[in-house]
Amino acid sequence: MTATEVLKKEHKIVLLVLNGAEREAKSIQDTNKVNVEKISQMIDFFRNFTDKCHHAKEEKYLIPKMGERGISSESKPIAFVLKEHIKGREKVKAIAEALPKAKKGDSSAIKSVKDNLFTYVRLLRGHIDREDNILFPMADRIFIPEDQEALGEAFEKVEAEEMGEGVHEKYHKLAHELGES
Repeated sequence: MTATEVLKKEHKIVLLVLNGAEREAKSIQDTNKVNVEKISQMIDFFRNFTDKCHHAKEEKYLIPKMGERGISSESKPIAFVLKEHIKGREKVKAIAEALPKAKKGDSSAIKSVKDNLFTYVRLLRGHIDREDNILFPMADRIFIPEDQEALGEAFEKVEAEEMGEGVHEKYHKLAHELGES
C-alpha cells in the first residue's frame, strides 16, 4: 500500500466521525442540548487520530518528501492544506473550550459547540476532498518507489512511537462507534 493509500484509508475513518459530528450538531440545533460525553470523545478523536497521527504523517513526512521532489510547502495546494490543518485545530479548540459551559446549559456555549462542529465538518470534508483529488495524486506522480517505502516506514513509526501500540486500532473502533451512533 502506498503512503497516499494509507492516508486515504485514514480519511475514510475520519469521515465516519465527521458524519457523527454532523448528526450531533443537528441534534443540538433541534434540541438545544449537548451530548457532552459523545462530543468529548469526538474531540479526543480529532485531536489524537486526526491531528496527532494523520496530520502529523502529512506535515512531518509527506509534505517534506514532496519538497525533496521539488514541490515547495509554499506552493498553493500544500500551503492551503497546511492552513486548513491550523483552522481545524482552532475549531476543535473552540469546541473543547465551550463544552464545559455548554454542559451547564449556557446558551452561547451551546451555540458555539454547534456552530464550530458544523464548521469543522464542512472544513474537513472539503480538506479531505482536496487532499484525495489534488495533493495525493500530485505526490503519487512525483514519488519514486523508494519514497513510498520510506514514507510507509515513517508512518508505521508515527503509529508505534508517537501514538503508542494499539492506539491506532483504538481510534478505528471509536470512529465506528461515533460514526454509527
